[in-house]
Amino acid sequence: MLKKGLKINSILTGSCPKCQNESMYSDKNMLHLTKVLKMNDNCSHCGLKYQIEPSFFYGAMYVSYGLNVAVGIAAFIVSFVFFKTTIEQSFLAIIITLVVLFPFVLRLSRNIYINMFISYDPKAGKK
Repeated sequence: MLKKGLKINSILTGSCPKCQNESMYSDKNMLHLTKVLKMNDNCSHCGLKYQIEPSFFYGAMYVSYGLNVAVGIAAFIVSFVFFKTTIEQSFLAIIITLVVLFPFVLRLSRNIYINMFISYDPKAGKK
Protein backbone atom coordinates (compact mmCIF):
# COMPACT_ATOMS: atom_id res chain seq x y z
CA MET A 1 0.00 0.00 0.00
CA LEU A 2 2.78 2.43 0.94
CA LYS A 3 5.42 2.78 -1.73
CA LYS A 4 8.99 2.02 -0.68
CA GLY A 5 11.16 5.11 -0.84
CA LEU A 6 8.56 7.52 0.54
CA LYS A 7 9.22 9.08 3.93
CA ILE A 8 5.60 8.40 4.92
CA ASN A 9 6.31 4.67 4.48
CA SER A 10 9.20 4.77 6.92
CA ILE A 11 7.30 7.00 9.35
CA LEU A 12 4.14 4.90 9.50
CA THR A 13 5.82 1.49 9.46
CA GLY A 14 8.78 2.34 11.71
CA SER A 15 11.19 0.92 9.17
CA CYS A 16 14.80 1.98 8.65
CA PRO A 17 14.73 5.45 7.05
CA LYS A 18 17.73 4.69 4.83
CA CYS A 19 16.81 1.32 3.27
CA GLN A 20 13.25 0.72 4.55
CA ASN A 21 13.88 -3.02 4.72
CA GLU A 22 13.38 -3.74 8.43
CA SER A 23 11.80 -2.30 11.55
CA MET A 24 13.90 -0.05 13.76
CA TYR A 25 12.21 -1.54 16.84
CA SER A 26 13.06 -4.88 18.42
CA ASP A 27 9.35 -5.48 19.13
CA LYS A 28 6.98 -4.36 16.38
CA ASN A 29 3.94 -4.48 18.68
CA MET A 30 3.66 -1.04 20.26
CA LEU A 31 1.14 -2.32 22.80
CA HIS A 32 3.91 -4.08 24.72
CA LEU A 33 4.40 -0.98 26.84
CA THR A 34 7.65 -2.11 28.48
CA LYS A 35 9.27 -2.47 25.04
CA VAL A 36 7.64 0.41 23.17
CA LEU A 37 10.90 2.35 22.74
CA LYS A 38 13.31 -0.61 22.61
CA MET A 39 15.21 -0.14 19.35
CA ASN A 40 17.78 -2.18 17.47
CA ASP A 41 21.26 -0.64 17.50
CA ASN A 42 21.82 -0.88 13.74
CA CYS A 43 19.93 -1.85 10.61
CA SER A 44 20.95 -5.37 9.60
CA HIS A 45 20.51 -4.51 5.90
CA CYS A 46 22.30 -1.18 5.44
CA GLY A 47 24.14 -0.84 8.77
CA LEU A 48 22.59 2.53 9.69
CA LYS A 49 23.17 3.35 13.34
CA TYR A 50 19.82 4.54 14.71
CA GLN A 51 21.27 6.35 17.74
CA ILE A 52 23.10 8.86 15.54
CA GLU A 53 24.65 10.62 18.53
CA PRO A 54 24.22 10.34 22.31
CA SER A 55 20.72 11.40 23.39
CA PHE A 56 19.68 11.82 19.75
CA PHE A 57 16.03 11.03 20.38
CA TYR A 58 15.61 13.73 23.03
CA GLY A 59 14.73 15.95 20.08
CA ALA A 60 11.75 13.69 19.41
CA MET A 61 10.15 15.18 22.53
CA TYR A 62 9.43 18.34 20.57
CA VAL A 63 7.78 16.32 17.81
CA SER A 64 5.82 14.40 20.45
CA TYR A 65 4.63 17.66 22.00
CA GLY A 66 3.31 18.87 18.64
CA LEU A 67 1.59 15.56 17.94
CA ASN A 68 -0.02 15.52 21.39
CA VAL A 69 -1.30 19.08 20.94
CA ALA A 70 -2.79 18.12 17.56
CA VAL A 71 -4.41 14.99 19.01
CA GLY A 72 -5.75 16.96 21.98
CA ILE A 73 -7.26 19.64 19.75
CA ALA A 74 -8.82 16.99 17.52
CA ALA A 75 -10.28 15.17 20.54
CA PHE A 76 -11.70 18.42 21.88
CA ILE A 77 -13.29 19.38 18.57
CA VAL A 78 -14.80 15.92 18.06
CA SER A 79 -16.22 15.73 21.58
CA PHE A 80 -17.33 19.34 22.02
CA VAL A 81 -18.55 20.21 18.53
CA PHE A 82 -19.80 16.90 17.18
CA PHE A 83 -20.99 15.16 20.36
CA LYS A 84 -22.11 18.38 22.11
CA THR A 85 -20.43 17.50 25.41
CA THR A 86 -19.71 19.90 28.25
CA ILE A 87 -16.28 21.46 28.70
CA GLU A 88 -15.49 19.04 31.57
CA GLN A 89 -16.47 16.03 29.46
CA SER A 90 -14.42 17.36 26.55
CA PHE A 91 -11.31 17.66 28.71
CA LEU A 92 -11.91 14.15 29.99
CA ALA A 93 -12.11 13.01 26.35
CA ILE A 94 -8.75 14.71 25.68
CA ILE A 95 -7.11 12.94 28.62
CA ILE A 96 -8.52 9.54 27.67
CA THR A 97 -7.51 10.00 24.03
CA LEU A 98 -3.94 11.00 24.96
CA VAL A 99 -3.55 8.05 27.34
CA VAL A 100 -4.89 5.56 24.79
CA LEU A 101 -2.72 6.92 21.95
CA PHE A 102 0.41 7.31 24.12
CA PRO A 103 2.42 4.38 22.64
CA PHE A 104 1.45 5.33 19.08
CA VAL A 105 2.52 8.97 19.55
CA LEU A 106 5.82 7.91 21.18
CA ARG A 107 6.84 5.76 18.24
CA LEU A 108 5.46 8.11 15.63
CA SER A 109 7.44 11.04 17.07
CA ARG A 110 10.68 9.01 16.97
CA ASN A 111 9.93 7.90 13.42
CA ILE A 112 9.27 11.46 12.27
CA TYR A 113 12.36 12.78 14.04
CA ILE A 114 14.84 10.31 12.56
CA ASN A 115 13.29 10.78 9.11
CA MET A 116 14.04 14.50 9.36
CA PHE A 117 17.77 13.67 9.30
CA ILE A 118 18.09 10.46 7.27
CA SER A 119 16.97 10.16 3.65
CA TYR A 120 16.06 7.05 1.69
CA ASP A 121 18.88 5.58 -0.38
CA PRO A 122 17.76 2.99 -2.96
CA LYS A 123 21.30 1.58 -3.11
CA ALA A 124 21.53 1.05 0.66
CA GLY A 125 21.38 -2.52 1.86
CA LYS A 126 21.97 -4.05 -1.59
CA LYS A 127 24.93 -6.35 -1.90
